[in-house]
Amino acid sequence: MAEFMVDGVRVTYHVHGTGPVCIAHSGGPGVHWPYLRMPWLEDRLTMVYLEPVGTGSSDLQPGGDYSMEVYASYVAKLVEHLGEPKVFLLGHSHGGFVALQTALDYPELLRGVIVYDSMAYNGPELGAQAFANIEKYVASRPAGDALAQQVLDAWNDSPEGHDEELDALGRLLPVYFKDFEAIDPSITEWKKLVDITVDPNRRSDLWDIRPRLGEIAVPVLVIVGTADFICPLNSARELVAGIPGAKLVVFEESGHFAHVEEPELFRDTVRNFVATH
Repeated sequence: MAEFMVDGVRVTYHVHGTGPVCIAHSGGPGVHWPYLRMPWLEDRLTMVYLEPVGTGSSDLQPGGDYSMEVYASYVAKLVEHLGEPKVFLLGHSHGGFVALQTALDYPELLRGVIVYDSMAYNGPELGAQAFANIEKYVASRPAGDALAQQVLDAWNDSPEGHDEELDALGRLLPVYFKDFEAIDPSITEWKKLVDITVDPNRRSDLWDIRPRLGEIAVPVLVIVGTADFICPLNSARELVAGIPGAKLVVFEESGHFAHVEEPELFRDTVRNFVATH
């Protein structure tokens, strides 16, 4: 683990691999980086797994201001700290929000952006769309299905603090995968990597850059799983329609975690993007 300081705030990161630098920004917000570890990219890329401010070993953000602009500023400071003129930036879910904001605010630092299961806005509209997809998931299950009830209860809970938040996330996991029951036996160790930091001072951040997508002037790859309930295919298509030259790759057998569900295709997709930029 390494670290850098920004105005007295300690931010940590982990470096693995060799080749062009790619910063990986985890989701959540607050989900720790290990779930996003991609060793099969590390033979071609120097993967820099950032622990975003307010996450893991990094300090909390003073005053609870976790706006996308603040997150993007930390990415810019990390690039400066690394001494790299330009990097690739891969953002998953909430990390994709940050990647898009970084592309708007600091395009000169980026060789390319990989927006992985993400979208161009955050707020009540996202929640409403996600719940509608949860209702579809529940309707697709047999009557009285335990997993469906588990997911519905977890979504409707109001967790407080680390333990309750992590428990709710764990109970929601089935809807995050296209076929959870098929993959569950093989992800026992991966599930142990999932953890979260909760900052009670975090302020809600409404964010919407849909009117600004046309301003993004760096190469963008959009990755989405067909069964992603929270950052679904229609939102990915909206990104590609709005960002000049953006490329969309759809993972037919994935939900929200394509790097776990279809790792070989994910590896090849990212490698191809990097090789051409």
